[in-house]
Amino acid sequence: MEMLIPIFWLIAGFVLLIKGGDWFVDGASGIARRFHLPEILIGATVVSIGTTLPEVMVSAGAAMQGSGSIAYGNALGSIICNTALISALTIAIKPGPAARKSLTIPVGFFFGAATLYCVAAYIMGTFTRTIGMVLLAAFVVYMVLTVLRMKKTAVGIDTVQLEEKVGALTSEAELEAQSGEDFTVESKEAGTKDSLLKDIILLVIGAVLIAIGADLLVDNATLIAENFGVSEKVIGLTIVALGTSLPELVTAITSLIKGHGSLSLGNIIGANLFNLVLVSGTAITINPFAVPVSGYIGGINSSLVLDIPVMLAVMLILTVPTLIKEKLSRWQGILLLGIYASYTVLLFVL
Repeated sequence: MEMLIPIFWLIAGFVLLIKGGDWFVDGASGIARRFHLPEILIGATVVSIGTTLPEVMVSAGAAMQGSGSIAYGNALGSIICNTALISALTIAIKPGPAARKSLTIPVGFFFGAATLYCVAAYIMGTFTRTIGMVLLAAFVVYMVLTVLRMKKTAVGIDTVQLEEKVGALTSEAELEAQSGEDFTVESKEAGTKDSLLKDIILLVIGAVLIAIGADLLVDNATLIAENFGVSEKVIGLTIVALGTSLPELVTAITSLIKGHGSLSLGNIIGANLFNLVLVSGTAITINPFAVPVSGYIGGINSSLVLDIPVMLAVMLILTVPTLIKEKLSRWQGILLLGIYASYTVLLFVL
């Protein structure tokens, strides 16, 4: 009977995630459409921040409680899960085009942050508060550069729209002269403002439902796993990572169904970057910790042999061919799914 309560809240979390994801994607794609911004760019910023909030909250809470292994496992596990399961599923089902121009900055920042992460893990053996602050600074720089880029794109769009509006006003003047009636675009502009407000409200409410749903799911899934004697690091790398990655999964599936594949790809890459610079950066700054040890492979910390290399490998498989060809291929999705299945089995075997 005691297990029924966590199961009930687990299901409730799923329901909130699904509905929140639906509204979140509608709001994000609507905003991208109104400002004529690339969906992949919106996905890599606005959507990624929203879907990464559960990871930030879980890792920050774990860090404050001194559970560095949960925060560490959550960040790495979420990146692996996002790339090799969530993104892989959408690519295997429906591969599509991907603009190199929109991917260059987030991919470059990700591997830059990953390099710093590797230096801390392999050379220093610990994540110091300085490392955490540098990662957070990288997040700020990335957001500033992206916002400036969006403003530049918006200026170009505004120029085109101004020219179109001048043409429209000229046409209205001609129509007024011919018919004596007053033609205006005020109602159209008012409708656009109302639609924008609706998109923002959908985005915010969707993000809130996603955060609440993910929190319910993670808490109760962890409780159930602990009852079966699963270790803390394995919970962080699998259940917590998968649970906090559910917003990305819901967003990816909803985007695919609604025909916004670029939004999903941008979200995954942006979320992976934020897992390193924002999620890890926050946790490390709050409470620095050494690289967690849950086992050994050939006398070496299994995390250094397995977790970090898998994280780097799956991101290379996702991004390098995509940047070269400017499109996603089904073989990438199938290969990534195979890696994720093997990785999960190894975690429990080791």
